[in-house]
Amino acid sequence: MAEDRAETNTHKAVKPGSIDLFKGWPNPSLLPPRQLDQASSNILNDEDKRDVLFYAPDEGYHPLRDEIAKWLTSFYAPPEPISSARLCITGGASQNLACVLQTFTDPLYTRNVWMVAPTYYLACRIFADAGFDGRLRAVPEDEQGIDIKYLEQALEESETAAVAEANTSPRIKLPKPWRKIYKQVIYAVPTFANPSGRIMSLERRQQLVRLARRFDALIVTDDVYDMLQWPATPTQGSIQLDRAVLPRVVDVDRQLDGGPADTFGHTVSNGSFSKIIGPGCRTGWAEGTEAFAFGLSQTGSSRSGGAPSQLVASFISDMLATETLQKHILQELQPAYAERYYRIMGAIKKHLLPLGLTMPQPNNQVAGGYFIWLSLPPPLDATTIWRHALEDEDLTIISGPKFKVDGDEDNESTKFDRDFRLCFAWAEVPLLEDGIVRLARVIKGELDK
Repeated sequence: MAEDRAETNTHKAVKPGSIDLFKGWPNPSLLPPRQLDQASSNILNDEDKRDVLFYAPDEGYHPLRDEIAKWLTSFYAPPEPISSARLCITGGASQNLACVLQTFTDPLYTRNVWMVAPTYYLACRIFADAGFDGRLRAVPEDEQGIDIKYLEQALEESETAAVAEANTSPRIKLPKPWRKIYKQVIYAVPTFANPSGRIMSLERRQQLVRLARRFDALIVTDDVYDMLQWPATPTQGSIQLDRAVLPRVVDVDRQLDGGPADTFGHTVSNGSFSKIIGPGCRTGWAEGTEAFAFGLSQTGSSRSGGAPSQLVASFISDMLATETLQKHILQELQPAYAERYYRIMGAIKKHLLPLGLTMPQPNNQVAGGYFIWLSLPPPLDATTIWRHALEDEDLTIISGPKFKVDGDEDNESTKFDRDFRLCFAWAEVPLLEDGIVRLARVIKGELDK
């Protein structure tokens, strides 16, 4: 999901020479305005495509759904091609998460929202707006991703409590022919997670799907960084990675143990063009079973006004059809982000790891996404480091406690008091090492006290 504008603007009054390793936005140099301009001309100068100025179909612009289906089939290489009927167009990952909750949850019957922690913290407000204040629960990560044993035990306890309270059927949102109401929601970023950068293993993805089927949970995955991948070390050369690291959780649900347990399945993949074209596009897609995709398209706001992106959706459709977007990802974004990643990782190894910091990410052959998660040695405190970095070094980072799950602050395993996140996407390349040098000065100063 996109970083919240209000959150990033808290540090907009900065001094000359400031460095921002917090903002999770693409650098302006990585946006493709010329390609978008050409695509818009192709669409708007075609008299047969003037329908893009009208209301969208509920499920979204049909040519874009067709192009996304072909693109995802090529990238994820599932055993069977992805059909456009499994897709609906959205207003981006954040907007779509709200629609998923409106359609497929009941704020009384749906027991809890389980969030892999550290979590994308701005999602907490979306869940709260859907009626889940006080029922957001953190699930720790380990080296393979979500701690599946922890989640299983917690789900069992939640279900036992629901039965004891006679919470056995939806009480506000009744099932409709186009939707079902799930008992639980599980939220995760399985590939290049925000903020930890971890990749959930295939075994964990399979275990998670089986657990969701057992407890009738809906797994919502933000699959927004998957295409932003490159070799983990520069010694591997300038290899273009045009295939996914692992099947998505929605792909696992499609194939595992004979396929989905019912017509709606137990997963939805939340995709977005924000990181690969630009956040201003406000366009994304959701993939699930055909029944789930149709049900999502029947959310009240889509039924009233059509899919939330129509005009820009047509531009993106043209970019995919002409392979302009695919080339932009492989030839522009992957090399640019790889350069940034290698630059900041080299600086971290040189200046931070000797001070006792650690990186919990496993040593994968493929790196990707926007973020690096670091842990401080005791007794250092991340909030103190964040404050001194901003005040003494004009350096903006974000401390680990921000990534706690709202309302579950007492969970000792998910407090993150010694952790922080760095983003290498926004700052200019020459500033990345300077930012790490400044951070090292702050940390060394605290260690010397």
